[in-house]
Amino acid sequence: MRRLFVCALAYVCLVGTTGSTPAQAASATAVIPIEGEVTRAFDPPEDNWLPGHRGVDLLGEDHAIVAAAMDGVVVFASMLATRPVISIRHLDLTTTYEPVEALVKVGDAVVAGQPIGYLVTGHPCPGSACLHWGLKQGDVYLDPMSLVTRAKVRLLAAKDVEQARERAAQLRLTTGSSSEAGLVTPATGEVSSTFGQRVHPIDGVQRFHDGLDIAAACGTPILAAASGTVTESVYSSGYGNRLVIDHGVIAAHALTTAYNHAAGYVVGVGDPVQQGQVVGWVGTTGASTGCHLHFQVWVDQTLTDPQGLLP
Repeated sequence: MRRLFVCALAYVCLVGTTGSTPAQAASATAVIPIEGEVTRAFDPPEDNWLPGHRGVDLLGEDHAIVAAAMDGVVVFASMLATRPVISIRHLDLTTTYEPVEALVKVGDAVVAGQPIGYLVTGHPCPGSACLHWGLKQGDVYLDPMSLVTRAKVRLLAAKDVEQARERAAQLRLTTGSSSEAGLVTPATGEVSSTFGQRVHPIDGVQRFHDGLDIAAACGTPILAAASGTVTESVYSSGYGNRLVIDHGVIAAHALTTAYNHAAGYVVGVGDPVQQGQVVGWVGTTGASTGCHLHFQVWVDQTLTDPQGLLP
């Protein structure tokens, strides 16, 4: 299923879908419902009546926004025993979210990435709050992380920032091109935040910044940094509207780029793109304090400093 975004200048996006099988729908549109590490993995019992862990626990904070993992229809939004639970039907699949205070009601149609409620305390957790996220096909429990796993997009620990910059320098030497790795700058604007440690503009906490921020007016065209194929078009609470492009191998190195916080896109999963092609527009979706593009690069499946690869 390809997500199609049609955005007016007011940046109100109408979201539609094209037809596909249930399996295709799950793999193409799924997003993680909350940005947080897995504190307890999927560990189902051999038989349904035995104890086990029939979902995954994701670390969060009290009253963090929880998003729908896929397009679907709300089939349950109420208390179950002592905890608030939301269930969403996605053709032959069902996802569950608990403990979550609902912003939706039974019968509501939702799209992937849409806020459906607030995480609350109550689930056993090593932090302040955890989301228990479940997935079923009929009576069979499945691992929900299988919907969102992206092996090629691997985040880098802050301590490895210098190594990331060294990889960018090595790629520049390999290509020997005037535009470093042969990339074009994905948006016109000033760099407002570089790759590496910084004080986060929203919560004021020093943390690792995993890309390059380019400040530009909302509606500024976003360009594909190199030719390739769109592999992901999703919404997340942190990155907002997010597009990932696989560029294959450039100068003997596998290259992937991502474009975040966009107002919307004109391409979808599976579409080929050419270098310099307009793929969307700058926006301020997700955890953003203003209009900008958050640009990321992975070299050989490892997050890398984008600034060292641009002209």
